[in-house]
Amino acid sequence: MGPKTVLVTGCSDGGIGAAIALALAKRGHHVFATARTVSKIPASLSELDNVTPLQLDVTSSESVTQAAKVVATSGRALDVLLNNAGTGYAMPVLDIDIARAQRLYDVNVWGPIRTVQAFASLLIASHGRIVNINTVGAVINTPWISAYASSKAAFTNFSETMRLELSPFGVTVVTIMAGAVDSHFHNNDSGFALPSGSRYAPIEEIIAGWADGSSKPKGCPAAQFAESLVDAIVNGKASVVYKGPHAGSIKFVSKYAPQSVSDAVLSYNQGLKELTEKVKKEGNP
Repeated sequence: MGPKTVLVTGCSDGGIGAAIALALAKRGHHVFATARTVSKIPASLSELDNVTPLQLDVTSSESVTQAAKVVATSGRALDVLLNNAGTGYAMPVLDIDIARAQRLYDVNVWGPIRTVQAFASLLIASHGRIVNINTVGAVINTPWISAYASSKAAFTNFSETMRLELSPFGVTVVTIMAGAVDSHFHNNDSGFALPSGSRYAPIEEIIAGWADGSSKPKGCPAAQFAESLVDAIVNGKASVVYKGPHAGSIKFVSKYAPQSVSDAVLSYNQGLKELTEKVKKEGNP
């Protein structure tokens, strides 16, 4: 089977998208490597002969439409659309900034849907494939990252529904449930601080670890994760694919573990025990 043409969103330096785009390019596929700010695409990727850097902001209908026009007039059939662009947000539910959470949903949920709608005609014409990069966080209830995880849970449902709705047109949809991957993802959530008067102030340092990524399970390098995905991206059947460290164990816990067990696992080292003891001793703040 010959080289494919793949468009990847979210290809800023140090991220999963750039690593995936580079892995595909090294296998001889032509890649439209996109980012909201093109200058953030690493030169090691953008300067390759079989890579076309392209501006694409998934939150802007105008930007997405313009990118689709560029691809449509490139003389290449689009074989794969890979939705990777995303953002994070760590904050207790009681302290969530609704406006910021809405912006997160615009990137993580409406962004890829906006992109699929813009590129659908090209993918239907090629009987192509949509690959949606998601996270195992979508299927578990991890404290402090509910806004992020719920956006990914919503997108999982959209992705799996797309798989059914697009099948009559010969378009395959693959949902990747990523485990722990080391990347620059958490750089966009720096400068964490609880709002004044937060009931969670006694454990703020622990919650901050989820914002900067220091508390997440140790992952594999983004390049290694990307290499493990190439076959699923290029040849994968319509399905949900769990990939990366801890993905299998989280899948098992989410599907089969009693709630008491999953709660204990997900609450471990989250500061909830310490906070409970403090409240019992001192009363509610």
